[in-house]
Amino acid sequence: MSASDPLSDVLRSVRLRGAVFFYVSCGDEWASVAPPASMLGPVVMPGAEHVIAYHLMARGDGWAAIDGAPPVRFGAGDVVLVPHGDGHSISSAPGLVPACDDGAWVHRMRNDPKPIPVTYHHGVVHPGAELPADEAAAVLVCGFIGCDVKPFNPLLGALPRLLHLRADGVGAWVAPALQQAVAECRQQRSGGSAVLERLSEMMFVDAARRYLASLDEGASGWLAALRDRHVGRALALLHERPAHAWSVDALGREVGLSRSALHERFLALLGQAPMHYLANWRIQCAAALLRQSDASVLAVAQEVGYDSEAAFSRAFKRMVGEPPATWRRRQRRATAAALGAASLADASATRADPNPGTATDAD
Repeated sequence: MSASDPLSDVLRSVRLRGAVFFYVSCGDEWASVAPPASMLGPVVMPGAEHVIAYHLMARGDGWAAIDGAPPVRFGAGDVVLVPHGDGHSISSAPGLVPACDDGAWVHRMRNDPKPIPVTYHHGVVHPGAELPADEAAAVLVCGFIGCDVKPFNPLLGALPRLLHLRADGVGAWVAPALQQAVAECRQQRSGGSAVLERLSEMMFVDAARRYLASLDEGASGWLAALRDRHVGRALALLHERPAHAWSVDALGREVGLSRSALHERFLALLGQAPMHYLANWRIQCAAALLRQSDASVLAVAQEVGYDSEAAFSRAFKRMVGEPPATWRRRQRRATAAALGAASLADASATRADPNPGTATDAD
């Protein structure tokens, strides 16, 4: 683990997986409503614990909104993300809703080659169709990012319900890179889907970094804690050496605060005590080891700072809901099932386009 970058530690440990599913061309008036990720996730990213939707405005402009919040306008090159999985809408004007779209086509076309072209025009959706380039008032690339929530994902709760990334921000490379990758994928170039997946993940990392940089001085939460001079250093130490026999006194000495002052700073920024955070991070590290290695439960327990297998198993079950060995078996079955589903989808795509190498560069 990194000695000074807890954000990278968490991003690695929660297993980001990206995908681009829809290439959306829109007429003069258009609207689309997406259900909560808890309903859509099992269809678009089977096996992912949590799904974050995102929309890149490749051309034109529009509005994005989640329930209970004012709409946000986003223009060409902008990206909007929905980190907490809220149901949301995107449209050409605030308040527009599609005349008829029950979403059944998403289920029906889930194994079609990606990205799936979709057209919205005057309240009517045409999945599988695409407007000619010169007729589209707006073009969007819509995709999803999957990640783990359990055992411990402090980043997710630190993000807003709707995150708007402007094209003129630090990560201005995101939009053109995604558009180029989508063009390659639509031309069925080898490796196009893999490029899109990695770019989707990089876009999310960039979003987290930009949101961190934008936080006000008085902000709270995990990302704000990373910027705090003392708590940020303490978090880096806990991530660097999770197995160390830390105490609040020892941690305070390392970062230049008294025991009580460090405790209060943790509570103010994170809502939890330092040793509580450490216990959560140890279990998250243990989960990664259980997933990625064949090490015994005892070896994993010792690797993350537990003296006995029994104490570790109790802590793991308390946080995750089942013993570590049982959890490991279930995770591996789920991974095997997801790989099997991906292989079937790839086979379906190959049957749909038996000569992917013959596409030209024309869009």
